[in-house]
Amino acid sequence: MIKAVHVLNGPNLNLLGTREPEVYGRETLADIETRLVAAAGKFNVRVTFRQSNQEGDLVTWIQEAGRAGEPVILNAGAYSHTSIAILDAIKGSNAHVIEVHLSNIHAREQFRHHSRLSAAARGVIVGFGSRSYDLALQALLFAPVTGES
Repeated sequence: MIKAVHVLNGPNLNLLGTREPEVYGRETLADIETRLVAAAGKFNVRVTFRQSNQEGDLVTWIQEAGRAGEPVILNAGAYSHTSIAILDAIKGSNAHVIEVHLSNIHAREQFRHHSRLSAAARGVIVGFGSRSYDLALQALLFAPVTGES
């Protein structure tokens, strides 16, 4: 059973609730954090919830989680489509990552269809709005973590 989970959010996710609500919904990142902390708390799991517009912060936080052996729910935002640095952080730290996206990236602009991070992620959840985070937490709490991908 996991004791802690890191929920890491990339650029522009601080604008949730006001940025393109028809795509991303009206919930704020704080709303999502409150819900996840409460849900995880029922299982005595601590949540570290962070957001940064800086790629290097995400790299550092992924490495920290990997060193601690703690899983990550990662919404890297636009960096999902461009960041080799984040991909390398996931691979290099052996972090157990579930990649999440609020929207269905495969139903959007062509440049969003490919995530560089998915190849290193344990799983990918897309298109369920803010509930994508809840599904990722459920996967971490209830799905066995093995060495398999």
